[in-house]
Amino acid sequence: QVQLVESGGGLIEAGGSLGLSCAAPGRTTSSNAMGWFRQAPGKEREFVAAISKSGGNTYYADSVKGRFTISRDNVKNTAYLQMNSLKPEDTAVYYCAARDSYYTGGATSAPMYAYWGQGTQVTVSS
Repeated sequence: QVQLVESGGGLIEAGGSLGLSCAAPGRTTSSNAMGWFRQAPGKEREFVAAISKSGGNTYYADSVKGRFTISRDNVKNTAYLQMNSLKPEDTAVYYCAARDSYYTGGATSAPMYAYWGQGTQVTVSS
């Protein structure tokens, strides 16, 4: 079992920046490919970004490409999502997720992730 703990959400004005962290206490995050998803009220959970085990490959949703950056620090057992040029439509609960350790690459589909964090709220005001 992989426990994931997110932090860094909050309220930010449009155009601002916010960074999210996803820690895996007691476990090396390099063991799992990681992803970030988000869910806005009344909408389905959607893919945001993913990163491979090594960090060498990253994937982004078109809606965040060029504004968000996913990264990982395998020494600190932490994955990150840096969000710049935030828009009101980025408002959602953001979840980090980990794939089973068998898989090396990130994935864009939620069912392909085995472990999930509790979520952190990001609210972007206009």
